[in-house]
Amino acid sequence: MPSQRRALVLGGTGMLAGCVEALTSEGWYVVSPSRRRPTDTHGAVWVQADWAQPGELAERAHIALGGPAELLVAWVHGSFRSPVLRALSALLEDGCPVVEVHGSASANPLQGCPEPVLSSHPTQQVVLGFRRNSGRTRWLTHRETADGVMAGVRRALDGRRHAVHQVGEFRPWNALR
Repeated sequence: MPSQRRALVLGGTGMLAGCVEALTSEGWYVVSPSRRRPTDTHGAVWVQADWAQPGELAERAHIALGGPAELLVAWVHGSFRSPVLRALSALLEDGCPVVEVHGSASANPLQGCPEPVLSSHPTQQVVLGFRRNSGRTRWLTHRETADGVMAGVRRALDGRRHAVHQVGEFRPWNALR
C-alpha cells in the first residue's frame, strides 16, 4: 500500500497523460483507468476500465488505489460522466478536490458548464478550447492541455473555491455564428 498521496486520473492515458506525468514526478501515487493499456504509463498504475461499467471500474480502481484518493481528475464524456463519477465517489477522501475536464462541446458561452457531479467535493472545472492563429483554429496540443489541467489541479489543491477555467478560446470563431 503506497504511503504517498493518491490520485485517480480518468483519461490519463490520452490527452491527460501529461497531467499523470506531472503528478507522478511530484511523488503522487496515480491510478489511471482506461480502455487500453498505454505504451507509457508515466509511472502510474493502469487499470482496465469501461465507462459503461462504472461499478466494475470503481472496484478495480479501489483495489489499485489501496486507500482513499486525495485527488480526482476526470475527463469522462457525455452520458458516462455522472454514473462514472458517482461510482468513484466512494473511493475519495472526504473533502477530496475534484477537477472535471470538459471539451468545448460540453459547455458554451451562453449556458456555461454542466454542474459539477460531486457537489460535496470542492470542484474546479477546466474547459478545453482551441487556439486561433492567422484566422485559423487548431486543437490544443497535448502540452497545452496538460498545462491547463495542471493549473486547475494546483487551484484545487490550494483549496480554491469552485471555478470554471477556460484553456484556449471557447470555440472556433466561425462556429459561433
